[in-house]
Parts: sequence; C-alpha cells; structure tokens
Amino acid sequence: MTLTTAATAAAATPARGTRPPEAGSAVGTLDAARARSLEVEARIAADPADFRVLTGERPTGALHIGHYFGTIANRVRLQQAGVEVFLILADYQVITDRDEAGDLRATVREILLDYLAAGIDPDRTTVFTHSAVPALNQLLLPFLSLVSVAELDRNPTVKAETAATGGRAMSGLMLTYPVHQAADILFCHGNLVPVGQDQLPHLEMTRTVARRFNQRYSAANPYFPEPDALLAPSPTILGTDGTKMSKSRGNTLPLGASEDETARWVKRAKTDAQRAITYEPDARPEVANLLTIASLCTGRTPEEIADEVGDAGAGRLKALVTEALVEHLRPLRARRAALAAGDGPDVLEILARGNARANEIADRTLADVRELMGMVYR
Repeated sequence: MTLTTAATAAAATPARGTRPPEAGSAVGTLDAARARSLEVEARIAADPADFRVLTGERPTGALHIGHYFGTIANRVRLQQAGVEVFLILADYQVITDRDEAGDLRATVREILLDYLAAGIDPDRTTVFTHSAVPALNQLLLPFLSLVSVAELDRNPTVKAETAATGGRAMSGLMLTYPVHQAADILFCHGNLVPVGQDQLPHLEMTRTVARRFNQRYSAANPYFPEPDALLAPSPTILGTDGTKMSKSRGNTLPLGASEDETARWVKRAKTDAQRAITYEPDARPEVANLLTIASLCTGRTPEEIADEVGDAGAGRLKALVTEALVEHLRPLRARRAALAAGDGPDVLEILARGNARANEIADRTLADVRELMGMVYR
C-alpha cells in the first residue's frame, strides 16, 4: 500500500513532537498536563520544527483583549519561535448553538485584520475556514465511528456549552463538536494544541480518535499523532462585570477599539470597596484582573504595580491600566487601521491562499485514510 506524499512520514513513524501511542493513554490530570506543557516548551526551544500547531476560534464577533492576551499573543510567540501554525476559523461551528451565522464574511474579515495587526504572518502561518475545506469535514464520518454516543454525552465541555445556551435543545453538531475538532487537528497531522484547562476534555477526545484509528487501521505504522496540550500561559481576562470576558456577555474590549473606548471600558471595570490596592487573585479577583492587564502590558509584576498604586485607590489603578493598555495596543491598532484602509495585503486573498494550502493537505490526508480503510476502488 502506498500512501500519498504529505503523510507518508506521519504514517511510517509516530508524529514528530509526539510520544508513541500508548493503549489507554490520556492527557491526564491538570498537574500532569502542566508538567507535560513545561516539557513541550523546552522541546520547542530546542527544535521548533518538530511541532505543528492547530488552533483557532469560531468567527462569532470581533476579537477582544481576552483573545489577544489569552491566545493570539501566544500564537505569535510560537510562530516567531519557528513552530508551524495552522489557524482555523471554524465557521461551521458558529451554527452549533444558533439559528443564523450572521454576516460571516464581515466577521471573518475583521478577525483577519486583528490577526495581521497582532503579528500573524501569513507566510509562516496558514489561516483557513472550515467550510472551504471539504476533505477535512469528510473525516468526521470515519472518526464518528470510533466513539460512542455515551462518550459524546458525557464530554464536560459539551455539557458546559449546552448549559450556556439557556435551555436550547442540543444540536447534533454540538454533540459531535469534539469529533469535528479532532478532524480539525488531525487533518494536518497537528501534534500540539494550545488550550485552556477547560478544553482538555476536547483534546482528550482527539487523542482517543487518533489512537483508535491507528489501532484499527494502521497498527503497524501509526498514521495519526496523539497531540499534546500546551496549556495557555496567560490567565483568564475578566470583563467589566467581573466574569470571564465573553462577546455574549457584552463585557469585552475589542482589539480595534479607540483610545476613548478603552478608557471608558476600564472606567466601567468592577473593583471593590477597599482603597488599598493589593494583588490577591482569590480574595480580590476584579482588582487582580486590572493588575494582571497592566502587568501583561508593561512587563512588570502585578505585585510591583499594586505596591506603586498603594493607597491611591481604584481611580489611580484604573488610570494606570488605561495608560498601559493604550500604549501597549497603539502599534497594533495603527497597523490594523492601515490594513483596514487598504494599506497592505487583501486579507481575503490571504484567506484564499490559506484555504488552498489547507485543501491540499486535507485532500492528501483523506486519500490516505480511504486507502488505510480499504475504500479505494481502482
């Protein structure tokens, strides 16, 4: 049996940057995942070419500073380190929990502007959309045969996402979302996925799908890697109401916001009644959040910033955070404005190039999968 060129190496040996498959292996406990992430970081520093990252988001609205500090800055870091990065705009997943997708073309264009302004380089990072890569989505069919309905039903992330819809009936697409995500990761033989700890169950499903496919169809030469988790290095950024920043809650600060909008957003941010500013994430999460934002912008520790503000209170803290945010985001916003005005590459043309590359890879992977499953008739 001859496999197509792109995936031959992956089929012949365990994927680069990935441990050999182990029966029943798991990402494991959070502590184990953190320890593994530290190991992976060391290996990235030594040989970044060993890794292929797949990550992305649903294009449901403008990206905000929570995205920037939580994920985008890390993607740029990995790209700059020499890791091959694939960014998926999961447009099919927009309709997992809603009846209409909205103006996807406009939303995708805005996200692309944010990506480029933040430092994503389309010559080193492949950006593509779900709907433009048919072979990727076709992998969902054989992958679904490898998992049970019970396994899908008890996925905690699916349960949490469904609960957040306010009693809406779960769609079949939502139920199968973890397997669709496995197709996203495995179509390009991704072996590293940056995640938050709440996303570990999704990644475990991907590892399960890869392991079961290999056991069933390519036991002698495992074809798919079992990807590792790279836990996000940045803390969760809270919105103005003190909850996790979310477009659905209306508590976000878009990356493309103006300086005045930034100042108003910080002014609305929740704090507490204590005048003295201290960094106590558990006892004073809202104050700690503002200190964290200032720390991410300035490179100083939250404790150092808290000591500087001292008894000057929340007003002084908010002024400091506003200044730090405005200065940190000023170059990004300037690049974004220039790109939006047409001073630079056409972002939709960049997407078209990314879609073309993703299609080439997905077509080869699907051809290999059909060959391994005995579904080639010639």
